[in-house]
Amino acid sequence: MLEIVRRIGLPRSAERESMPTSFTVTDDELAASPVVAWARDLLAASGPGPSAAIVLGLDRDLHPEGFRLRRAHDGAVTISAGGPVGAAYAVSDIADRIRTAPDPSAALDALDDVDEEPAVPVRGILRSFSSDRLDQDWFRDEAFWTEYLDELATQRINWFQLALGMQYNYSHEIDIRDNYLCFAYPFLVDVPDWNVTVEGLSAEEREANLRALRFASDEAARRGIHFQLGLWMHAAEPDIVPSPHLRYPIHGLTGDDVAAYSAQALSTVLAACPSIAGVTFRVHYEGGVAEDIRGSFWRTVMEGLRDVGRPILIDMHAKGVDAELQEIAAGTGQAVMLSAKYAAEHQGLPYHQTTIRDLERARPSDDDLRQVTQGARRFTRYGYGDFLPADREHDLLFRIWPGTQRLLLWADPVLFAGYARESTIAGALGVELCEPLTFRGRKDTAGNGPRDLYADPELAMGTADWKKYRYEYRLWGRLLYDPDASPETWRRWLRSMFADDAAHVEEAVGTAGRILPLMTVAFDIAADNQSYWPEVFLDIPLLGIADEDWASSEVPAPHAWGSVSPLDPAMFDTTDEYIAGLLAGCATGKHTPIDVAGWFDELAATAAAALDRIAVTGDALETRRVTIDVKVLIQLARFFAAKLRAGVDHGIAMRTDDPRRRSSAARHAASASDAYERILEIVDGVYADDLGFGLRRPQYGHWRDRVPAIDADARGLAELAAAAPRSASSAAAPAPEPAATPAAPSIVVDVASVLRPGHELPVRIEGAESGAHITLHYRHLNQGEDFVETPMTEGPGGFTATIPADYTRSPYPLVLFATVRAADGGAAWVMPGLRGSLADRPYVLVDHPDATGRWSPHR
Repeated sequence: MLEIVRRIGLPRSAERESMPTSFTVTDDELAASPVVAWARDLLAASGPGPSAAIVLGLDRDLHPEGFRLRRAHDGAVTISAGGPVGAAYAVSDIADRIRTAPDPSAALDALDDVDEEPAVPVRGILRSFSSDRLDQDWFRDEAFWTEYLDELATQRINWFQLALGMQYNYSHEIDIRDNYLCFAYPFLVDVPDWNVTVEGLSAEEREANLRALRFASDEAARRGIHFQLGLWMHAAEPDIVPSPHLRYPIHGLTGDDVAAYSAQALSTVLAACPSIAGVTFRVHYEGGVAEDIRGSFWRTVMEGLRDVGRPILIDMHAKGVDAELQEIAAGTGQAVMLSAKYAAEHQGLPYHQTTIRDLERARPSDDDLRQVTQGARRFTRYGYGDFLPADREHDLLFRIWPGTQRLLLWADPVLFAGYARESTIAGALGVELCEPLTFRGRKDTAGNGPRDLYADPELAMGTADWKKYRYEYRLWGRLLYDPDASPETWRRWLRSMFADDAAHVEEAVGTAGRILPLMTVAFDIAADNQSYWPEVFLDIPLLGIADEDWASSEVPAPHAWGSVSPLDPAMFDTTDEYIAGLLAGCATGKHTPIDVAGWFDELAATAAAALDRIAVTGDALETRRVTIDVKVLIQLARFFAAKLRAGVDHGIAMRTDDPRRRSSAARHAASASDAYERILEIVDGVYADDLGFGLRRPQYGHWRDRVPAIDADARGLAELAAAAPRSASSAAAPAPEPAATPAAPSIVVDVASVLRPGHELPVRIEGAESGAHITLHYRHLNQGEDFVETPMTEGPGGFTATIPADYTRSPYPLVLFATVRAADGGAAWVMPGLRGSLADRPYVLVDHPDATGRWSPHR
């Protein structure tokens, strides 16, 4: 076969003496690819660079998204790519090096050999249209899409979802107002043979919306990004409570017509937008369809995907999905994926929770509206449920929900690499991140804007608010692609932005980036993002109970601080559990509130020290944005640490009447109050007075609104402490002093990395002291199951236990960990547990030999 050589000239505007002298492509497929053409244009637009020849060729032995990059002695750069997307990643990486280099002409001088391929098949971002007032400008702005998608593709994000209809859960909302693009079809297309209209929407505006969708999906495809259209709402009108203030009433549909209309409308949208590659559906009751009729409804709607004439990936939001829905989706002949929440509705630590809370257990239900999701399939609401058997017919994607809202900038390379390693558990395909500000303005809480929430005009960013989070996108995409990527991947951008402060910014933002994920996992007032926003923390008092619906709905009785559950109750103590173990002299072994408080103190101290070293040698505005947000996070860490300690001391005092603990509780509560009040000094004049993300009390307001309750709690504890000496005689003995758990022993868990289904699985633990008491906990990788507990037996080679063959005869991988109790019965630890970076997996996973994912965007 003749070698095909094509020389692609750079655009005339980029013809400069220092630009590459030639760009040669040695393969027809690459030469004709729009993705390669996009990368070439990006390189041309990157400005003057090294005068190096670039030769690009195809090597089908490489992954389609992989490439090799070599630098010859004469300066020429040779790229071997597994496909057009791999080629585009290589060329855009060169462009990125040029743009971020202090001397663009020397950008490639230090280039070593590069061999890269993706570790995670799906590396996604979700952007939601949540507010008619805030989102119409960027949605219809071609310049926004061009710049935004350039950034995502350059950072190797290969999946993008435009989510429509997330702003309300129609089946149980009150007084719905902003329903723009919520039931999306009539806002986009006029469907033949249906006279469906939207009051207040002209034909010209509808056509503009469709043009915007077509442009966004075409431009994503041109950059090698899989474009997923999210259709999260299928109720045409509010169906529970009348909404007299609805801004865009939809006419021409009755309830019985919605499914048939939706099927035809979906086909019409897909025909008009040929670059839409998949559709995401919310198929449980919050998508507007009562669950007693959902089978027939979705069977009708998905018929609209049969005759589209191209592959369309069906993604069903996994909450409440059962076998019937999977059968309906598979019956279309299209590929099927389920998308599960990563860590409830928040961004937690990278590992998947060991155990779900009791609140999420399956239970009987006769509620027609939500009988499946709230009943038999309840355990699927906030994690992977039972969706990861090796013999599954579907693929699974994780989604990090918008909880914690991510108004503040926080991103950590260590945690993000952890997400990469954990997002492919049991052959899952990866993870989609609901980007910062996803729910900004949701449920008509936009007010007068702006979307970025800056009150300071110097900091305001308009529709370019996403640029505040460029560092997060870079870490997200690059570290999902390769969790072992060279730090130079992000440090070159940090240097270009912050100059000599780059290393300090990296440490400050990274360390601060662990604070809110840790709080989410260790102290989870609610898995629901509507009821818990630790970024703008709404207090639960230490005195009395939380009588607000937002707190008491998910805080176990007595609805007080001490009973707040962690998101992962297998790894973290509640305050009450810790106190009970302390007073009984028998620790649970789980990470305690005192341990977590110590972690917060360390994170705050490290981030503060990094901030102190920043001298503002780079972009002053970017440095100011970073500094403000990290300072807020530091104060939140100090607040959480002090409040956790106050909760422990107050709980002990309530049980023992020890005046020392009352005084200590008052001191810690005062420290917590001081830390929170300092946030007000930091954000004064910076952020808007109402940070609107929803209608429930934790979703709106400002840090200053939270201060009175926190102060009142601290004053109440001080008054108790002042009165304590009068009752000191009733204390039989001084209560034990709360202290951090002693350093864990250096043990090794020796177990096979892969199961032999139907065979016994021996487990050995080495390194524990003789006489220790060790319990092995194991279960299938199925969050609907409980752990089996069995004592381990001490022998010459350590402690051993055997998981029976009948238990391993399963399509699921196994999860296991141990509780190790010291020989004297005092100290205890969960092992492996969380150590050091907080990015590790606190249990052992024994893979199933057949666990694998099938679908990926470019294979």
